[in-house]
Amino acid sequence: MHVALGATVVLTYCLQGLFHPARKVREMYWKIYNSLYNGAQDALVTAYPVLEDEGDNVCSRPVCRPVSRWSGF
Repeated sequence: MHVALGATVVLTYCLQGLFHPARKVREMYWKIYNSLYNGAQDALVTAYPVLEDEGDNVCSRPVCRPVSRWSGF
């Protein structure tokens, strides 16, 4: 399924179900997420949400940011 739709589309729907109040629903979504993670790890990096830094917690990933040709290098 993630091949036809794309890993980012499946992840957006899957993230909603990972924290569902019903345990059996959560288990199915975690199985989908785990299989998606095993099949398309590199494609999921761009789909993760951007988190802001909060004090001592640094959430930025400067390695994942695209570098422009005109950024001063």
